[in-house]
Amino acid sequence: MKFTKMHGCGNDYVYVNLFEEKVDDPGTLAIKVSDRHFGIGSDGLIMIAPSDVADCKMIMYNADGSMGEMCGNGIRCVAKYFYDHGMTEAASISVETAAGIKYLDLTVENGKVSLVKVDMGAPILVPGDIPVSFDMEKVVNEPITVDGKEYRITCVSMGNPHAVVFEDDVRSLDLEEIGPAFENHRLFPARINTEFVHVLGRGEAEMRVWERGSGETLACGTGTCAAVVACVLNGLTDDHVKVHLTGGDLDIFYDRENNTVWMTGPAATVFEGDYPM
Repeated sequence: MKFTKMHGCGNDYVYVNLFEEKVDDPGTLAIKVSDRHFGIGSDGLIMIAPSDVADCKMIMYNADGSMGEMCGNGIRCVAKYFYDHGMTEAASISVETAAGIKYLDLTVENGKVSLVKVDMGAPILVPGDIPVSFDMEKVVNEPITVDGKEYRITCVSMGNPHAVVFEDDVRSLDLEEIGPAFENHRLFPARINTEFVHVLGRGEAEMRVWERGSGETLACGTGTCAAVVACVLNGLTDDHVKVHLTGGDLDIFYDRENNTVWMTGPAATVFEGDYPM
């Protein structure tokens, strides 16, 4: 099986082109290729497939073999793959995902995509639609007890569920300990991605993320969008925020007038190869 290893701000996936390849058991394959010692090494598996409603379809699996709805960093790499491999000559494309069709604008330098702007759609704030088990209109700065400690969370879905926690210091957090406790908390019926955010100013923040099914990753596109929406809902930042992640920076604009979130960030190819099936 031919594959391409790609990353967006260090959030890395193994990409397989289903226009040419066939994958019978993607969940098992995701576990195998994601292993950083015995596999290729990645945060999961993303397959690029034909679509009846968009230019192509993104199918993603987390490192534990569970299926994901949407990946902001991953979809930028899908766009780069699609263009760089000559599957389109257009600078704007559409990608079908389990969270709906997303529209992407490509910045091309020397014949290759370097930067991608994504219309991530409207943030979902209704608890039952995220889903989170809270009986209220929105979950904004609400208390939650995790392993005996109280935190305040703001919950947003960007096609997948996120809980945003504001901290004065995110760098010293022991995410290996508290991440799983958040992910598997009883208030999150579909588990949860958790963003720990330190606001640096009206247009700047830093963030670490614990991703459902993958653990701590160097970046999370949907999580960064959710974090900025949470910042705005809590009155902590303006609508346009640069977010510093462990693997790089993402620019997020929460267009409240049109109720949509725009994400702009890099996409990079690491290497290509053949994986024995």
